[in-house]
Amino acid sequence: MSDTAIQPRGRRPAGLTPGRAGVYVFLAIAAAFFLLPAVIMVLTSLKTMEQIRLGHIFSLPESLDFTAWGTAWSSACTGLNCNGISVGFLNSVKILVPSTIISISVGAITGYALSLWNVRWANVLFGILLIGAFIPYQVFIYPLVRFSSMAGIFQTLPCIITIHTIFGLPLMTLIFRNYYASLPIELFKAARVDGGGFWQIFFYVILPMSTPMIVVAAILQITGIWNDFILGLNFAGSTNSPMTVLLNNIVNSTTGERVYNVNMAATILTAAVPLAVYFISGRWFVRGIAAGAVKG
Repeated sequence: MSDTAIQPRGRRPAGLTPGRAGVYVFLAIAAAFFLLPAVIMVLTSLKTMEQIRLGHIFSLPESLDFTAWGTAWSSACTGLNCNGISVGFLNSVKILVPSTIISISVGAITGYALSLWNVRWANVLFGILLIGAFIPYQVFIYPLVRFSSMAGIFQTLPCIITIHTIFGLPLMTLIFRNYYASLPIELFKAARVDGGGFWQIFFYVILPMSTPMIVVAAILQITGIWNDFILGLNFAGSTNSPMTVLLNNIVNSTTGERVYNVNMAATILTAAVPLAVYFISGRWFVRGIAAGAVKG
């Protein structure tokens, strides 16, 4: 191939144009707007109360003091209990793991059935799921409280796991249905011709291609369930309170001086899991969203 065949065409990109400079300025302001509260939280958590009382919110700590972090984790008081936020961490893990696994599994199967199999009233069922996905949680709280009380599971671990699974199903079904609908239909038809049944096609053909969307679903469920407050407050009970509920109790407990460094440390510890998930699997999230947005 000649050299002329690989020569780039068109004008070279201009340097720093006014439009590009405006975009950079906007991005810098937006980044500062979102990062500034996090920076203040970290700085405050590393200061002593004597330094905090000086009122210099943007000043650097005199020394790296992680005492507030240890207090927030193991001995901060939530009312009369001074066991820190670590108890809430364990409760959140107990709620998160089964809720995420069950909701993703059922959502994947439901989305697979609605997208590739000729299910009777499939569009009607899908429409009902969509309606449920966009109705606020607060509308369902009282009926669910009554129903779970009648079932004898109110404010127990199975109760909060069931609630999170139910509320996660509409969104999980939606994203898996759209993703499976974008896959080449020829793969499904070839599996049917080869004698594959419902479960054989799902486990051996569809599921191995679902990794990008499973990652997206896991990120959505982990962040949504971990950051939840209202459902955990109403349905988990005092012995199964998630991390967010204990954080609220720590911040609002007034047994003396309000220790802002401990409150900030507890807030950062509560947000650590969703932040870690985004930092570790953020690029997979983008790939999964892109994979489900393109028709195959």
